[in-house]
Amino acid sequence: MNFHLFLLSSAFVAVSGQLDKVAKEAGLLYFGTAVDNPSLNNQNYLRIARDPAEFGSLTPANGQKWSNTQASQGRFTYGSGDAIANIARQTGQQLRCHTLVWYNQLPGWDTVSSVYSRDQMQQIITAHIQNVAGHYKGRCYAWDVVNEAMEDDGRYRNNPMYRAMGVDYITHSFKVAQQTDPAAKLYYNDFNIERCCNAKINATIAMIRTVKAAGAPVHGIGMQGHSRVGMSPSKREMKETMARFSELVDEVAFTEVDIRHTKLPIGAAEREQQGKDYMEVVGACLETPKCVGITVWDFTDQYSWIPQQYPGEGEACLWDRNYNKKPAYHSIVELLQSAASSGLRTSATPAPVAAVAVTAA
Repeated sequence: MNFHLFLLSSAFVAVSGQLDKVAKEAGLLYFGTAVDNPSLNNQNYLRIARDPAEFGSLTPANGQKWSNTQASQGRFTYGSGDAIANIARQTGQQLRCHTLVWYNQLPGWDTVSSVYSRDQMQQIITAHIQNVAGHYKGRCYAWDVVNEAMEDDGRYRNNPMYRAMGVDYITHSFKVAQQTDPAAKLYYNDFNIERCCNAKINATIAMIRTVKAAGAPVHGIGMQGHSRVGMSPSKREMKETMARFSELVDEVAFTEVDIRHTKLPIGAAEREQQGKDYMEVVGACLETPKCVGITVWDFTDQYSWIPQQYPGEGEACLWDRNYNKKPAYHSIVELLQSAASSGLRTSATPAPVAAVAVTAA
């Protein structure tokens, strides 16, 4: 099927269907959403988030991050992450876990956020992953093990872990994650690695090769997919990137998709363009054999992170603040239905996690 013709011909009319249901029919493993704790008292929100036909996968947006799981050294708390993990368990939705090692949202205790010796940092990372991944062992389809380790210019981000251990902190993190939860898919996750082929993409590929050569398992690469309406990567650019990633890993996925308007308020033309941009992401995934799924970074503008992070921008999600589905939603459903009827993909079954002989970290 020529999806560019589909983009031009689609009338953006409301169609019946639910995202995960039609995504699976089209051959993807899941269509998911991130969920954050402030939304969990909103029944209108939960009615949609808990619907496995709409979202087959849930990602705790913040609840599993370091500052929420180990705010004080050696004291682990899981209430925020468990609140979302328990929803997935109750509804039968897949749990996509996020994230174990990240330079941001670190806790206030000095040890992790200051420059320390290699041995100290290795012990800190080991304890954190063993406890957090151990707590969720057997429940996570995938873990974003390391998040955002690279700068846009291709340098390693000069975070506390890198200062103490160099690139070995990434290798070590993946080794410990595999030892702790052998059944989970282990991902590297980052932003601005969608549009082929920039310095960050090239550096990410080199880093993954280095880490795997050192004996660490990396099963997947997550492309976050935060972009702006009218300036998003094209399907062709994203397919080229995923083809390169697919040479290195078992699977790829879009992990944090939202496409924001840079000027508000917006009109019908801007809404239509947003729908086209979302469809480029979905089309790229459908046409990449190793792309297993798409996660949006929350589904309603009511809880989007964009307005706080980028003042004056927003309306990035598939539902508006009043829980009305936008044209982008209907465009995605129609594209997935068309892909299902055309038989573009036949299977979403991912490769099983291979047994890896992990050398001592």
